[in-house]
Amino acid sequence: MKYCIKCVLPDTRPNLYILPSGVCSACITHAKKKTIDWNKKKREFNKIIQAIKKKKLLYDCLIPVSGGKDSTWQVLIAKKYKLNPLGFTYKPTLRTKIGKHNIDNLKKIGIHHIEFSINENVEKIFLKKAFFKHGAVAIPMHLAMWSISYNLAKKFQIPYIFWGENSAREYGGSKSDIKLNKLDNKWIKKYGMSFGMKAEDWIGSNLSRQDLAPFFKDKIKKEKIPISLFMGDFFNWDPEKTFKYAKKFGFKNYKKKTKTGYYNYADLDDNLISIHHYLKIYKFGFSRLHDNLSLEIRNKRLTRNEAINIIKKNKFLAPKQDIKKFCKLINISEKKFFNVCENFRNKRIWRKIKNKWMLKLPLN
Repeated sequence: MKYCIKCVLPDTRPNLYILPSGVCSACITHAKKKTIDWNKKKREFNKIIQAIKKKKLLYDCLIPVSGGKDSTWQVLIAKKYKLNPLGFTYKPTLRTKIGKHNIDNLKKIGIHHIEFSINENVEKIFLKKAFFKHGAVAIPMHLAMWSISYNLAKKFQIPYIFWGENSAREYGGSKSDIKLNKLDNKWIKKYGMSFGMKAEDWIGSNLSRQDLAPFFKDKIKKEKIPISLFMGDFFNWDPEKTFKYAKKFGFKNYKKKTKTGYYNYADLDDNLISIHHYLKIYKFGFSRLHDNLSLEIRNKRLTRNEAINIIKKNKFLAPKQDIKKFCKLINISEKKFFNVCENFRNKRIWRKIKNKWMLKLPLN
């Protein structure tokens, strides 16, 4: 387990690699942002917008929104360019009050919006199967998000889907994935957090093809496939800046506490997201704090030593209240939950000392 000498991310993070210099791929990519002509990028975006407007469609673009700060930012940018976007939300079973507020606020900002709810019985079964099979709780959400957005774009003849930041750029990825002109199935398979599985892979004795209908993509003629773009490829994405911009237009965040990680304005729309990030500790030996703090280091709002002290102070805390809600949802005991988590503990990076799990190579 190696750590980047500039940020606090380890090489166990999927798709991130550390060069012989000791610097990680995400830090190198971020440094290159300074060489990008962002005014030129905005002009490129504006050309796309003008081409869309010439089509004179009912909806110019589809924007998947979750109730997070970036969702609000994406909608505001679209409105600034005088687009008429259709918002789409996969409704999480354990949505938070603040998440609901931020979705409702988007409607007040001024967009038409579709919220898709999965059959709760199906979702519970799917969540349980995904948790036991992969030690993951976000697979149903991500599969539905990718498929339903494409299906809606087809239904309403929407030529573009606008996503937020390119995670390959911000958290580590190959050069080809960072320079991707448009999001494709190859990128989704690698970064879409579905473990390379498709809807048909989950069909079994307790989940039929009809049960999983929302997770299937409609067949679309090649020339009709909607183009998916990352808005972060045209605008210099920074979590602090997107939050402050969204805040001016009614976005709400936690006042003091955080659901997970460092930011009190991120990962707040769903009670499962904290568990999604918590499971990374077992598998990869790092937490959401490492992700967030690394962004802060790169944006020069924190030093590496300050970030390390924050991590040491917070340790690897379990989101107890959210775990209780999840266990109740899929009908398992908390003891069973932690037993399943242990099945995914990476013994190459963890060792037990006096009945306590410790990282073999802790951050220092």
